[in-house]
Amino acid sequence: MQIVGYDTSDPGLLVSRAAGEADSDAASPAEVEFLALEPGVGLDYALGERHCAGAVTEAGHVPCPESAAPQCPQHRSTWVCAKCTGTCLKDEMDCVEPHVVYLAAFAPDTFKVGVTREWRLETRLREQGADRGARLTTVPDGRIAREREAEIAESVPDRIRVPTKRAGLHRDVDADAWAELLSSYDVADEDRFTFEHGLDLRDRPVAETIAAGTVRGVQGRLLVLDRAGTTYAVDLRDLVGHEVTPGAASRDLQASLGAWE
Repeated sequence: MQIVGYDTSDPGLLVSRAAGEADSDAASPAEVEFLALEPGVGLDYALGERHCAGAVTEAGHVPCPESAAPQCPQHRSTWVCAKCTGTCLKDEMDCVEPHVVYLAAFAPDTFKVGVTREWRLETRLREQGADRGARLTTVPDGRIAREREAEIAESVPDRIRVPTKRAGLHRDVDADAWAELLSSYDVADEDRFTFEHGLDLRDRPVAETIAAGTVRGVQGRLLVLDRAGTTYAVDLRDLVGHEVTPGAASRDLQASLGAWE
C-alpha cells in the first residue's frame, strides 16, 4: 500500500492498494481508497520507504518505482496559472469567468493575498487553512485578477510557507492587525469570513511525519493527530509517496511537555 495523494477541501488521504514495491509495468491500475480524516478517526499506519506516488487516474493508481518523492519529473505537474501575473502563460487564455482577489489571515498575524474563481472563494480559503478571509474585489477574468494581485503583493505576501502556518495553529488571529490591514481596502461586512477548524489547541503541536494517532482535525495541509499524550502536526504532502503497512510506527517520537504532566 502507498499514500498517493490527499484532499484538503474534503480532508482525506488517497491510499493505493498496490502491494509491495512499485511496478511501472503493472497490467492494470491499482484500487485507490479514500481515507476520510474526520475528527476522532484512528490512524494506524507505519511509514515505510518513500518513492514517486505515480499517477491517480479515473481507472485507479498507476505506480512508479522512481525514487524522487512525492513525484518524479515524469509525474510532477506544475499549474502555470500559479505563476501568472497578468500575462497568460498558456497557448490560449481560459480563465474567462469572474475571479476574486482576496486576503487570508493565519494566526496570529500572517496575511497573504490570493486569487480564485468567484464560486470557489470560501473553499479556497479553507483549503489553505485560513483563519479569516476577505473578498477585496471581483473582476471579469483571471488576467485582471492576477494583475491586481501582483500590485497588492508588493506590500502583502502572495505565498505563506506551511511551517509558518503550523506555528500559529494554537493561536488566535491578532484582530487589531487584521483590522488595520483591511482598513486599507473597502471591505463590506458580508465579504469577511471567519473559519473555525475545531482543533482546540492549547499549545503548539509537534512537527512530525506520522500516520498513526487519533485525528483531531485538518487545517489546510496540516493534519493534527493526538498520540500517546502528545499532539502532532503533519504536513499531508510529506506523507505522499510513503509505502504504508497497518500497525503504528514503533520509532521514538518527540513528545510535548504536556505528555509528561
